[in-house]
Amino acid sequence: QVQVVESEGGLVQPGGSLRLSCAASGSIFNIHNMYWHRQAPGKQRELVALITTAGTTNYGDSVKGRFTISRDNAKNTVILQMNSLKPEDTAVYYCNVNGYGTNREWFDAWGQGTQVTVSS
Repeated sequence: QVQVVESEGGLVQPGGSLRLSCAASGSIFNIHNMYWHRQAPGKQRELVALITTAGTTNYGDSVKGRFTISRDNAKNTVILQMNSLKPEDTAVYYCNVNGYGTNREWFDAWGQGTQVTVSS
């Protein structure tokens, strides 16, 4: 079984920065893609950013140029650095990791989510 745990989010003023981290642990053979998604009240969950094993990144249009995703393969962690935050970035942020377990079966694991609130 694979567990995914996000760091705490928080309250930040517009224009501020926040760093989220996420660690995967358990019966992991290898991790392929790592993602951050978010869901704002009354809205559908949306992809924020993803990073592949090779380090290729992709971002949602609303966060391009402001957010940066990175990973540490040795520690099975993924980081989301969020800069120039806007009130519309307020959401629950979810970490999502997929890959193969030690049983050689595919897994797709999600964290519980962490609240990020951007407000003055």
